[in-house]
Amino acid sequence: MSRTVILDFDGSVAGLDGAEMIDLRNREEEIRFGCAEAALRALPPFEPAGIVFMGSGDFHHVSAELIARQRRRVQVLVLDNHPDNMRYPFGIHCGSWVAHVARLPEVSRVHVAGITSPDVESFHAFENHLGPLRSGKVVYWCLGRSLRMLRMLGVRASQSFEGAAEMSRALLQSLSPDPIYLSIDKDVLAPEVVQTNWDQGVMHLHEVQSLVESVKERVIGCDVVGDVSAYRYRSRLKRILSALDDQPEISGDSLELSREMHRLVNRRLVSLLGHL
Repeated sequence: MSRTVILDFDGSVAGLDGAEMIDLRNREEEIRFGCAEAALRALPPFEPAGIVFMGSGDFHHVSAELIARQRRRVQVLVLDNHPDNMRYPFGIHCGSWVAHVARLPEVSRVHVAGITSPDVESFHAFENHLGPLRSGKVVYWCLGRSLRMLRMLGVRASQSFEGAAEMSRALLQSLSPDPIYLSIDKDVLAPEVVQTNWDQGVMHLHEVQSLVESVKERVIGCDVVGDVSAYRYRSRLKRILSALDDQPEISGDSLELSREMHRLVNRRLVSLLGHL
């Protein structure tokens, strides 16, 4: 069976029998949404796990540290509704970490799949780190988005598709023989599957499962975010930045129901990647 670790920043992940819980609640304010890179490096060491759950998508930038700790050649496959390759001047945050991972010499390529966010379109394209996109070190696999502006900016490898099955087939043909580090943000899923703290994509659980099933024998590490939690920042800057991102609020009445749905999805992922 897979060894499972929960990096407990926000108390949102539960119901995973046998998981090792690492209490990081005292780091929530510092790490959540964005932080200095040094703050990630200061996270406690732990033995590499098969699957690491980290709570809300507000902590997705922790993936950058987990990938850096692999210290081996990998290609990174990210399932996410957002490119997570945006410019951010205050260190690293949950929407910029892919650019940091692309700089690691051990990482051969980063594939971000399932994007339906407008972050890739029109003048938002200028907000992306364009260098790794132009070189092909980072590749977007989008659903129903126009990449016209990115094409005008010299981005050639990224593609957009009408449906998830077509996208997955093309993505699988593009993967190299390198081992895969898999990072899943459940906001790639349609809101009727689970509800997250961010705007969501259109993929259904069986489509994510099918893609993971196709690559699982080559996956050497995995992290999962997208669970729901409510938090009010003490930092005024973080309050302002999160408000600018227009994050949806999860009401107290629906929070526990949402978490139960997430527990079901999390257990499915642990079962699917049980060989790790």
